[in-house]
Amino acid sequence: MSDSIESEARPGATNSREEGRAFDPKFGADGLATCVTIDAARGDVLMVAHMNETALRETLATGILHYWSRSRGSLWRKGDTSGQTQTLVEMRVDCDQDAVWIKVEQTVAACHTGRRSCFYRAVSLGKAGATKLEFCDGEKAFDPKSAYGKK
Repeated sequence: MSDSIESEARPGATNSREEGRAFDPKFGADGLATCVTIDAARGDVLMVAHMNETALRETLATGILHYWSRSRGSLWRKGDTSGQTQTLVEMRVDCDQDAVWIKVEQTVAACHTGRRSCFYRAVSLGKAGATKLEFCDGEKAFDPKSAYGKK
């Protein structure tokens, strides 16, 4: 991906992937990189998903988020089924370029359960072996049965 991105390293840098200007994502053995997606307006995490090289290229080319669905084994443009699209606002890459952090403008909700965020439950803390979840942002923003025809 670094073909069109400036490849000059910072002065004194010893590792161009970590200190350089080249956008050179490092995908895992499975061909995927982790993507943390946050709401540009509120700053909270909406979802964590995965991207392969095609998803990353399509996101950059269109400004609409694309992911790799591990469960379906296919490319997925966010919102194609549900109408809940994500528009790219900002993209950052971590120090070794194997994860991306993306700010988006989210249309209504990000989660396939109909909620604004996939992180709508909190683990009860303060008790050894806590296994109970508490709903903290559990209001549904849309009906997943209508959007996906099931669930």
